[in-house]
Amino acid sequence: MSSSSSSVLQLQELDSLTVTLIVDNELDIFTPVPPEKVQAYGNLGHVALQEPEDVTDRGECRREIKMGSICCAALGLSVLMTARKGDIEHSLLFDTGPDGTLWKANAKRLKLDLAPVEVVFLSHWHRDHSGGMLDAIHTIKSAKKLNYAAPRELVADLHPARPDYRGFRFAEQFISMEADPSFPEIDHAGGKVDKQSKSHTVLDDMFLVSGEIPRQTSYEIGLPNGVRFEKDTGGWKKDEEITDERFVVCNVKDKGLVVLTGCSHAGVVNTSRHAVSLVPNTPLHAVLGGYHLANSPPEQIAATISDLEALEPDLLMPGHCTGWKAKFAMQHSLPGRVVPTSVGMSYTFLSPRS
Repeated sequence: MSSSSSSVLQLQELDSLTVTLIVDNELDIFTPVPPEKVQAYGNLGHVALQEPEDVTDRGECRREIKMGSICCAALGLSVLMTARKGDIEHSLLFDTGPDGTLWKANAKRLKLDLAPVEVVFLSHWHRDHSGGMLDAIHTIKSAKKLNYAAPRELVADLHPARPDYRGFRFAEQFISMEADPSFPEIDHAGGKVDKQSKSHTVLDDMFLVSGEIPRQTSYEIGLPNGVRFEKDTGGWKKDEEITDERFVVCNVKDKGLVVLTGCSHAGVVNTSRHAVSLVPNTPLHAVLGGYHLANSPPEQIAATISDLEALEPDLLMPGHCTGWKAKFAMQHSLPGRVVPTSVGMSYTFLSPRS
């Protein structure tokens, strides 16, 4: 795995980038995606056409769509990213959702070729993003054993500041989340642990991983009532900024930056601004992932939309923790720029010259 440090960030221009949503909060394989915006695959018709032609008792019909072939939505996020430049392709798994059983089931439904995956990247230490990691690593390593041409190594790109537990305060009580996988568990599963807190590129400089996201806006205040438990002190402490959160950005030739954000605890505006600052003189094409606006007041949603509009993105692709109110407001304020996303769908950003 080639990479460069934060002092020498050289992000390659890609001919194409395909992202496949293995886990997301929402299932919607009915709503069409305008083909002039982004190439999309995975709607109900596509699922049906992947079924075997084994029906013989219904006239000219040969296929039966099975409900078990459709991906299941869940609280969390996991995205397979495949970048191509010329004859070179690299694949990175962005987050692993909340649960390994679900992750494996959806990956099987999607008939994904996982052997080429070289990096498992964790955006931040929250169980709805890390819970499927051990099973995902096992599954990818098993796929590699069956494909001798696939890259052998599987790197786990992780922030070093793993909390013992994270949670939140609710009604004057501390509520804990399940523990994230530990570094020894990830290593034992077959992931080569690579602890990173600074900006860097991976996989022939096709993917740029951020470091800590600078906080600039006054209204993006992190995760209210967020807390973390420290075993050495035996107590809970305030943990609202989630400073370990990172994002991934790619640069598609003649289109611009495609940003993948896990939850945007630092704020989707702060996240997008930082992405643009890391790759100067490059337009912002798309922002995909969790915008963390589901519980935000109307004035914060309005400010977010206004500041996002100032960055002139071509596409907004909100998912996971964004919430329907924010999506509705974006569609109302920025018609034509919002693309619906769904678990089970693939989206390809293609250079016009490819």
